[in-house]
Amino acid sequence: MPDQATLRIRDLNDRFRAYLNNVGGRFGALLYVTSGVAALGENFVAHAIQAACTFDAFTPDNDPWGEHDFGAFDLEGEHLFWKIEYLDRDLQFGSEDPADSESTTRVLTVMLAAEY
Repeated sequence: MPDQATLRIRDLNDRFRAYLNNVGGRFGALLYVTSGVAALGENFVAHAIQAACTFDAFTPDNDPWGEHDFGAFDLEGEHLFWKIEYLDRDLQFGSEDPADSESTTRVLTVMLAAEY
């Protein structure tokens, strides 16, 4: 059973991805796609972001810590990963407490599996 901090991180990660999906990654949200994903065109990028933001196929194998911070999916013949990183507010270091939304900046990166 996940502890309270893990449940809080999971909730924040799910909300973050839902927010990105609803606003299309605009309005100051930190969302990155790698050059390999970008090279596949705007339509592909839009579909890849939507797939990452709506991903819900979490299992103990792909989410061993229960934080909903990683996913893998296939899109148009490509295998992709997405990952949420936790940074401090200055984007200099890792967050000391990812469960604290006031001190943590979440960054979602969507990449081709081959780029990992």
